[in-house]
Amino acid sequence: MKIARPVIRPGTWRRKIALAAVAATVAASLTACGSASSGASSDGRITFLLDSLGNSWVPNTSSISSFQGNVYSQIYDKLVYVDDQGKISPWIAEKWENNSDYTSFTLHLKKGVTFSNGDPLDAAAVVANLDYWAKGQPDQGIAPISLFPKTYAGSKAVDATTVQVSFSAPTLGFIPTLGYAGSALFAPKAIAGTAEEQAELSTNYGSGPYVVKSWKADDNVVLEKRDDYEWGPEAIGSTGPAKIEQITYKVSPDAAVRTAAVQSGQAQVAYNPTPQQISDLKGQGFSVHTPVYLGFAFGWALNTKTAVFKDRLVRQAVQHGIDRDEIIDTVYTSDWKPATSFFNDTVPGVSDQSAEFGYDPDAAAKLLAEAGYRKGSDGVLAKDGKRLEFTLYSNPYLPTSKQVDQLIATQLGKLGFKVSVQTYDVITYGEKITVGAPNVAAYEVTRSIGDASTAANVFTDADSGENWFGIGESDATINKLRDSIRAATDPARRDADLAELQRHVLEQAYYVPITQIVQRPLLASTDLKGIKTDSTAFAKFAAATIE
Repeated sequence: MKIARPVIRPGTWRRKIALAAVAATVAASLTACGSASSGASSDGRITFLLDSLGNSWVPNTSSISSFQGNVYSQIYDKLVYVDDQGKISPWIAEKWENNSDYTSFTLHLKKGVTFSNGDPLDAAAVVANLDYWAKGQPDQGIAPISLFPKTYAGSKAVDATTVQVSFSAPTLGFIPTLGYAGSALFAPKAIAGTAEEQAELSTNYGSGPYVVKSWKADDNVVLEKRDDYEWGPEAIGSTGPAKIEQITYKVSPDAAVRTAAVQSGQAQVAYNPTPQQISDLKGQGFSVHTPVYLGFAFGWALNTKTAVFKDRLVRQAVQHGIDRDEIIDTVYTSDWKPATSFFNDTVPGVSDQSAEFGYDPDAAAKLLAEAGYRKGSDGVLAKDGKRLEFTLYSNPYLPTSKQVDQLIATQLGKLGFKVSVQTYDVITYGEKITVGAPNVAAYEVTRSIGDASTAANVFTDADSGENWFGIGESDATINKLRDSIRAATDPARRDADLAELQRHVLEQAYYVPITQIVQRPLLASTDLKGIKTDSTAFAKFAAATIE
C-alpha cells in the first residue's frame, strides 16, 4: 500500500529552523533581564525590541532620538497633546490664552500632578523646563532644543498653577511647539545637575504613566507603571494608570530577529521592521503601525561650502536626477509616498512644491553641462580636473537609508556623478557625522518638528541655528522669510510666507526631498491593542491593553 507523505518544502524547514534559533536567542537574552514570556504575559508585561538605545540619556538631546525617545515617551508628559494631524488638545496645561500679538501666553496647569520622585509639577517646574529647552546649559555642553522658539524672553510662575510666558516678538507657533518630542517635562532636580548626572536615566524623573525600574546601558530598560497616574491626555482615550504593568525595552540590532521574536511569541513589539517585512506581516494578519510624523521629509541638506555643491546648477541637477517613484517601488511599500516639499504632507502649512524637484534626467544633464562639467574616459563628470563625487552617509535612524542611498548612487551615476555610500552604527554615526561638517556634502535628515514656523531656525546660523546648508546669513530671502514667519500674528500670512520659504529653499536646491517619512514603524502582537501615536510618531502605551 502506498503511504501518502506530506510535502515539505525546503524553504519552510529553513524558516522554522531560523525561527527556532531566533526564539532561543531572544528568550535567553530576555531571561537575562528578567523578562522572558510567551506572547503577551498574563500579568501584563510586554517586551519591545529595538535596534539601539543610543549612547546618552541627557534629556535635551536624547528625548528627540528615534531610539531613546521610545522610552522617554512613556516616562514624561507634555504641556499639550498634538495628534498626528497637528490637532492640539490639553494635557498638563488644561487651558491657555495669549495676547493679541502672540508675545505673551498664560498657561493654566492641572492641579495635583507630580513627578515620579514626588516633587510637584507646578508652575515653578514648568518655568525650569521652559528655560532648559530655550537655553540649554552651555556650561555643561548641553545645547538648547533647536526647534524651540528663538524669541523666548522668559517665563514666571504667577501662582502654583499659572505660568506667564513672554516672547521678544510675535510667536504664533509656541503652543504647537509644546507638543514637540523635545518639549518633555522633567523634575527640576533632574535637569539641574551636571551632564553626567543628567545622563543617569533612573534619576530623569518624569510625570508620565511609567517609571524606570532598572536599566543597563546598550542593552535594556525596564519600566513599570505608576499606580497614582491620573492626568493623561483625554485625546488618547485614557487619563488614568496604564493597563500594562511593565514594559521591557531590549536591544536587538537585527530586524529579522526582532520580527521573528514577535512572530514566535517571545516579544510583543518589534521596532523598525523593514518595508518588505511590513508587507509580509500585514498579509499574515499581524498588527503593523506605519505612522507619518509631523516633520521634515526624508532628504538631504546640501552643504554649499563643499566643492561639489557650491554651484546651484549642480544641486538642481541632483534634485532632478533622483527617481522617487523607482525608490518607492523598489525599497518601500504603498505606505510610503514621494516627498512634495521639505515637509511631510501632514505638517500644517505645507505646500506642494514637487514641480521644483521632479525627476527629469534630461534637465539634470543640461544643468550639469551648463555648469561646465564634461565626462571623462571613466564616465565620471569632471571640471577643471576635479571629479563630480561625494559620499552619502546612510542615516542609521532610518533603516532603509542604505538601500535608498545605493539606489540613488546608481541613478546619479547614470548622469556622471561618482557617489559612494558609507554606513556606521548609531554611536559612531553620531561621533563622526554632523550637519555642515566639511566632510559631509549631503546630510540625511530625519527630524520631527513642533510647528512649521520654527523650521527656518535650523537653516541659518542666526541665534545658534544649525546652519544646515552652510549659508550662514548670506541668503537675504531666507533671512527675511524666517523673520517674517517668526513675527507673524496672522496664520494666513504666516502660511503664505511658509509656502514662499519652501519654494525658495527648493528652487535654490539647498534641500533634496526624497520621500515622506514613515518613521518609527512597529510590528505588534495581535493581542496587544490600543497603541497610540502622536505628532512625534512614538508609540504610547498608556491606553494599551492585552486581550
